[in-house]
Amino acid sequence: MRVKRGYKARRRRKKVLKLAKGFRGGRSKLFRTAADAVDKALMYAYRDRRVRKRDFRRLWIIRINAAVRMNNLTYGKFIHGLKRANIALDRKVLAELAISDPAGFTRIVNLASEQI
Repeated sequence: MRVKRGYKARRRRKKVLKLAKGFRGGRSKLFRTAADAVDKALMYAYRDRRVRKRDFRRLWIIRINAAVRMNNLTYGKFIHGLKRANIALDRKVLAELAISDPAGFTRIVNLASEQI
């Protein structure tokens, strides 16, 4: 007697194919290749959510360093001066200040350089 794989199997396949929507070729149509593609895509997504945080931190540090060097100081000395001056601004805010308000950033650099 033939066994039809019922509701549960169909639900599992539909879930995978729905996640594979937008993939090219058989990766969006064929269950087995779609399942492989979805697994890989989910692994990349998990990994890259963490990598994104690293990338942004690197970008902020590069921007801060460039702005600090225009004020004749290095990034490391600037961060050390901020800690000693008890200025609790994170790198995201400092990078935004360096771009949007150079005069205000220069005042912060001066405060930090006094503490070195």
